[in-house]
Amino acid sequence: MRLPQITCIPYELPKMTETKTNPSGQSNGEVVGVSSTVEDVFDDTYKEKEGPKPPRKIVWINVVLMTLLHIGALYGVIILPSASVLTLGWSVVCFLISALGVTAGAHRLWSHRSYKASLPLRVFLAVGNSMAFQNDIFEWARDHRVHHKYSETDADPHNAVRGFFFAHIGWLLVRKHPDVIEKGRRLELNDLKADKVVMFQRKYYRLSVLVMCFLVPMLVPWYLWGESLWVGYFVPGLLRYTIVLNATWLVNSAAHMWGNRPYDQSINPRENKFVTFSAIGEGFHNYHHTFPYDYSTSEFGCKLNLTTCFIDLMCFLGLAWDRKKASRELILARAQRTGDGSHRSG
Repeated sequence: MRLPQITCIPYELPKMTETKTNPSGQSNGEVVGVSSTVEDVFDDTYKEKEGPKPPRKIVWINVVLMTLLHIGALYGVIILPSASVLTLGWSVVCFLISALGVTAGAHRLWSHRSYKASLPLRVFLAVGNSMAFQNDIFEWARDHRVHHKYSETDADPHNAVRGFFFAHIGWLLVRKHPDVIEKGRRLELNDLKADKVVMFQRKYYRLSVLVMCFLVPMLVPWYLWGESLWVGYFVPGLLRYTIVLNATWLVNSAAHMWGNRPYDQSINPRENKFVTFSAIGEGFHNYHHTFPYDYSTSEFGCKLNLTTCFIDLMCFLGLAWDRKKASRELILARAQRTGDGSHRSG
């Protein structure tokens, strides 16, 4: 259902038909006729440069900040019993808003344009993205498109071939590989630049993070039910923020290393139920890299996929529409042709 009176900033590229290829360089024989961006389709023409890799340059300020953050989160776990039930509930609410800002917002809406959202919904998702504090929407979507286009190569920001630690958090502690920077600059990002919500958040990102990621989670329980600012800062603040970060990072690390590959066994991304649960639906990763345009990132709808349930609800309310979905026939044919034989329907 769509509310005709709600308008949003147009940012869709023209419809296109493209033949997808996999990392092995073979054509998948599958034609995708959706309004999608070629920027999230794997580019098998890219070749890593021969010779020694550039030296890793550690960003020590990030190392210090991430260390302090995780120490603060550990302290939040220690004082967790002193938090009131209302504060614990508020922490869960902040977790869900933060997570949706990443999964339904920066990922499925802005990186892959797998559905369309009204202005009020886009504002809500941008606020949630600021609460998640994982770079602004523009930078997040740009890096994620690079990740899909050059997955598991030097041009992948969190290349899982470099190991679990690098894919999980290490990529944030060192300077980007020169190829990541170069390929990111070459992407066509006019859809993001044309979205006023995206650019407004980018312009005021630091202020929005200060307010949404730290002040609001801390001050709401203090003001409404008398929780101490100390508990408010460390529990719904730092602990919640750290959990959201690590849940997101597991998609880059664990979901690229452990699990089955029912749709395409030639790529690293896997189906990982633990990541699916922790990242509210983002662990169907073999499916997602096989059909990146699918708004659900899964063939199973709302099953273990809170983000899909949220998008479906927004569509029911008229705040979202034009969900892109791979057909059942296409999924089955692909699983039979390139999967590892573990595919099970339902």
